[in-house]
Amino acid sequence: MTAVLSTAAVVVALLLAGALLFLYRLYQDSVRRTDAALAAVAAERERGDAQWAALQRYEVAFSSVSGRGELGEQVLVETARMLGLREGIHFSVQVDVAGGGSVRPDLVLNVGGGRQVPVDAKMSMATWAEAVETDDPGERVDALRVHVRNIRSRAAELAGKGYQRWADAIYGTIMFVPNDGAVVAALDTDPELLRWLLDRRVFLCGPTGFAVIASAAMFAVTDRALAEDVERVRDAAGRAHRAADGAIDAVNLSSTHLQRFLSARRRELDALEGFRAAVEPLSNASSDVTPLPLVRRNDESLGAPLDAREA
Repeated sequence: MTAVLSTAAVVVALLLAGALLFLYRLYQDSVRRTDAALAAVAAERERGDAQWAALQRYEVAFSSVSGRGELGEQVLVETARMLGLREGIHFSVQVDVAGGGSVRPDLVLNVGGGRQVPVDAKMSMATWAEAVETDDPGERVDALRVHVRNIRSRAAELAGKGYQRWADAIYGTIMFVPNDGAVVAALDTDPELLRWLLDRRVFLCGPTGFAVIASAAMFAVTDRALAEDVERVRDAAGRAHRAADGAIDAVNLSSTHLQRFLSARRRELDALEGFRAAVEPLSNASSDVTPLPLVRRNDESLGAPLDAREA
């Protein structure tokens, strides 16, 4: 009986030790999981703080004209490059069109012949973003109205700058908005906005509208460059024709003078030969028995007419 009780006690002790070891392992595993969860929470908090800081910088940038200009200009330039336009050929950035530094659009499209199209990209998108993000219909309407007022305010500033006095390809200014939805929403909110903008020669467009205008400008530059190349080739051909005509006239004149020279040279040799023939009897009658030398013709062709030699 004692042996049985001892065996049972040992078994119970082993079971308790195994249970304690199992519980310890569960505790260690839960500690590791808790630490991993805390680390994940800390990393997520850091990412959230970074996103919040970036959002604040984005909001600060959009709250200033210079910040809006930089962001809008980046979108504008990237859109132009995606369309195949080349900087320095089809467009230029931050060009001082007036010469004094006061008139400097974000981008200028070149349409050839020294004509340019100014493009401004400093339109604020903050209120339109609020209208898109809100779920309240009333707040959306209010935000869109503020968006329209911002467009009118910026358009009035552009009209006051008078870009068209220096960049007069369209006698106006393009106001670029980096989202087509913002343009459509503004025109839907205020049906009179388009007429009001056109009266001030301000053309509101998003990336799609700018793509149409930029493509037309690129084709205009290309066609004008081709026309200029054709004109240069025509001028070069005209100069070559005149040069060939002058060269032919010069050759003809030289041939005429050469023929006259050959004729005079032939007459000169004939006269000299006649003079020799006339003097020869006197030479025979003199005491000097040395005969007169013959008239030497180095080029027998000199004695033949030019036409006969050419034949």
